[in-house]
Amino acid sequence: MATNRKLVLVPHTMGRAGTDLLSARDDIEMKVYPADITQAALLPLLGETAGIALSGTPYRQKELDASPAIEVVARIGVGFDAVEVPALTARRVPLMTAGTSNSTSVAEHALYLIMTLAKRGPAMDALVRGGRWTDRHDALPTEIAGKTVLIVGFGRIGTRSARRCAAMEMNVLVHDPYVAPDIIRDAGYEPVADLDTDLARADFVSVHCPKNAETVGMFNAARLARMPRGAAIVNTARGGIVDEAALAAALRSGHLSGAGLDVLAEEPTPMDNPLLALPQVIVSPHMAGVTTESVAGMARTTAENILSVLDGHPIRAHAVNPEVFN
Repeated sequence: MATNRKLVLVPHTMGRAGTDLLSARDDIEMKVYPADITQAALLPLLGETAGIALSGTPYRQKELDASPAIEVVARIGVGFDAVEVPALTARRVPLMTAGTSNSTSVAEHALYLIMTLAKRGPAMDALVRGGRWTDRHDALPTEIAGKTVLIVGFGRIGTRSARRCAAMEMNVLVHDPYVAPDIIRDAGYEPVADLDTDLARADFVSVHCPKNAETVGMFNAARLARMPRGAAIVNTARGGIVDEAALAAALRSGHLSGAGLDVLAEEPTPMDNPLLALPQVIVSPHMAGVTTESVAGMARTTAENILSVLDGHPIRAHAVNPEVFN
């Protein structure tokens, strides 16, 4: 590689809207790596790398130690639980995320899961395909208008999910200890401070908070038990925020009526995951934020994030650790 060009690594799943931006630059050498690359295969690539775009690939202290030339790490998305942010910050390396590029897609998917659970979509489909029309009145769908949804996390996605639920005439409660109640109230929703108390009011819970030490196992057996009998939970955030064993137990007992999960604790999830055996569970393979539009938007934003740092004009609003620019 010529000494005046900077090496940027991108996964093969990165959309052309981003790779075209990088490849158009004469001062950038772009190298594509498999999105499912092993650590052993990734480490030798990092020696001269100035910037790296990450899909689901972890980037922690060992990767950082192998990256003496690294200037920027960027996630093609918004979650960053697989990145060791304190280690990056100690090296004054920014972690950039894709801003709102996939927020609409995830919010739409959350509403889709709520509606599909209420309308018993898979069960209705199975009745027709199985020729069991006469069974259609055995377990009726429900309306979501007038029902109460509790949005947990009022960030880029939670705000959009709340807006969509309100448009469907749902009563919207919002729990986010890091957002002032007046901001939630001014947006037209009811802020709730005590999650344990207000879970009892929720027909649906929609999870939109980051995964961290505070939120791992947030929805454990005790919290799921506080939800009303017949309620349902949707998680489009990260696996591990909802305790899967406790959720399976709550569903088998009939306390909860359903769950919509785009994320699971282990991905790909083992085929013997008990949740997969429950017909009242709707799952998708961590695709809530992956649509034609969001793939293009995330790729473009990721490339812009990387170039902004390498050019010395970082997009500070997209940095998880903007203090590294001070």
